[in-house]
Amino acid sequence: MFQTKKETLYLILAGVFITNAVTAELIGGKLIDVFGVPMSVGILPWPIVFLTTDLINEYFGPKGVRKLSFLTAGLIAYCFLLLFLALGIPASGISGVSDQAFFAVFGQSMWIIVGSITAFLVSQMIDVTIFHFVKNKTGPRMLWLRTTGSTVISQFFDSFIVLGIAFWLTGKMDTATYIQSGLMGYSVKLVIAVALTPVIYLAHSLIDKYIPHGN
Repeated sequence: MFQTKKETLYLILAGVFITNAVTAELIGGKLIDVFGVPMSVGILPWPIVFLTTDLINEYFGPKGVRKLSFLTAGLIAYCFLLLFLALGIPASGISGVSDQAFFAVFGQSMWIIVGSITAFLVSQMIDVTIFHFVKNKTGPRMLWLRTTGSTVISQFFDSFIVLGIAFWLTGKMDTATYIQSGLMGYSVKLVIAVALTPVIYLAHSLIDKYIPHGN
């Protein structure tokens, strides 16, 4: 059993963070059109990742975020390994999912996962650095600045790294589409980051009632 409310809080935030990050990788191979521009459907769970990253940053500091980020990257790599093994095992004759169908869905996720692990770790390290740089300058004030600012900058790198490795380097996107998709994906994340600001304040308030800030 967890001995303190803070330990319980970290467990909850970590569980939500890991679930959404891994889910994003598994569904990331599907491209959708946003205003006519292709974008990975894996963007859907990322608002929750943004939210939990900022809350973990706020209450558990750089060490808590880095520890969880490397753990999550390891779990994503574990998913990659399981998918690789599953792709190599022939489907049964009575299987409702053929080898071709399974590969069509999960085979393309291999480069998605490689790109996402790289982008994930780079963006998380940038996020935690900027978050605590701003917090050290402003103190406990201006929560919106450190949460939104760190996300806006880190997700710029995330948007282009994952598309570059998963789609541009593999020839699935030409350079023009890559740049267009990266900018569109970043724009969507920017809007989401700003829209999440009230949610951050609400979550912050609820957590402060559950556990004294800084304890």
